Amino acid sequence: MLNVARTDTFFEELRWREFSRLERQRHAYLDYTGSALYADSQLRAHQELLASSIFGNPHSDSAPSRASTETIDRARDLVLRFLGVDASTHDVVFTANTSAAVKLVAESYPFRRDSAFVYSADNHNSINGIREYARRAGARLRVLPLDEELRLCDGELESLPGLLAFPAQSNFSGVRHPLSLVRRARQLGYDVLLDVAAFAPSHALSLRDCPADYVALSFYKLFGYPTGLGALVARREALAKLRRPWFAGGTVLYAAVGTDTHRLRPRHEGFEDGTPNFLGIAALPAGFALFDEVQMPRLTAHVSGLTALLLDELRSMPHVVLYGPKDMHQRGGTVAFNMRGVPYTEVEAAATRARVSVRGGCFCNPGAAEAAFGLTDVRDCLDSLGSDFTVERFAACTGSAVGAVRVSLGMANNAADVRRVVDVIASFG
Repeated sequence: MLNVARTDTFFEELRWREFSRLERQRHAYLDYTGSALYADSQLRAHQELLASSIFGNPHSDSAPSRASTETIDRARDLVLRFLGVDASTHDVVFTANTSAAVKLVAESYPFRRDSAFVYSADNHNSINGIREYARRAGARLRVLPLDEELRLCDGELESLPGLLAFPAQSNFSGVRHPLSLVRRARQLGYDVLLDVAAFAPSHALSLRDCPADYVALSFYKLFGYPTGLGALVARREALAKLRRPWFAGGTVLYAAVGTDTHRLRPRHEGFEDGTPNFLGIAALPAGFALFDEVQMPRLTAHVSGLTALLLDELRSMPHVVLYGPKDMHQRGGTVAFNMRGVPYTEVEAAATRARVSVRGGCFCNPGAAEAAFGLTDVRDCLDSLGSDFTVERFAACTGSAVGAVRVSLGMANNAADVRRVVDVIASFG
């Protein structure tokens, strides 16, 4: 049995005050990389704000519209403060999610034949998709490989203009890739796009110390609510490099049909298509207030302690195959594994029956999955399957595991949650 240490009093009290529905439903939620859990105080604060205020479309000059604009401006300042910068150097573009933030860069970045797109093998598919824009422009493509622990092998970067993209933390393995790569790449002439969706929920990030040109994140990954809202945070000079191939309502100072011309608004306004999610944005201050109360160093230590506890147990089980680092050196609160002879879907189903939420699959990260499962060349299998592709058929073709179980920890978790998922895994032993 798992030896459960006494849980930190602060987080136990926080769990009972903000996440008591977990206890009422006897549920262990261990999918924080999928989404954080919202706290009760966030819902109360947002409801009270909406009930006491009148918000209108910010693309107007009425009192309700001005209230929305002021709320959006306040939220931008909170996002910048969270990342250690301010509006004198950086802009916040509100988007639907991390993927939408990445797409803004992808479609607008000035790729050309003498530039490059360099990206790590470990990336969410929204980053991988940038290659299609780069390829269309004739830019060179280069993938940075992973080592046996799924860590980034950045090697020798060529001094070449272009875009480098990688995640601060893997959504597959929990590896924290070296943020020092940002400054080194910029010195070589690259612009850097950093995906912090999996990193920022439990680690502090200062864009003064880590001067990425573009940073993409989703707010539901940070604090669970609201969904459908993310941001592209960019250095102002870097945002000015982007050339939008499209315009919409809200993004233009003017557009004329008869003379076939338009002019985009400056800075973030030229990138926020249509009406922003002004009611969702109004919920952000309550989420950041929760983070202010918890304090990031304390949250980082909490998540790291629970992850170490989980890793200790998994390493003691001979039938468990861990992917990525086996200890806490440069890793976050995400752990991926398989059980020999047991499809990941069976483990996921058993966890669901036990009211334990985990995730199974490849987590929209094919490069990390290929490295983890030893899939060095899958083109023949993919070509033969074509539109008949399924995970099961692909696994049969490659003769390898395709998919894993992912456990990811966050603010509301405790040692009892770790014990419950370990019990599920041990039941297959």
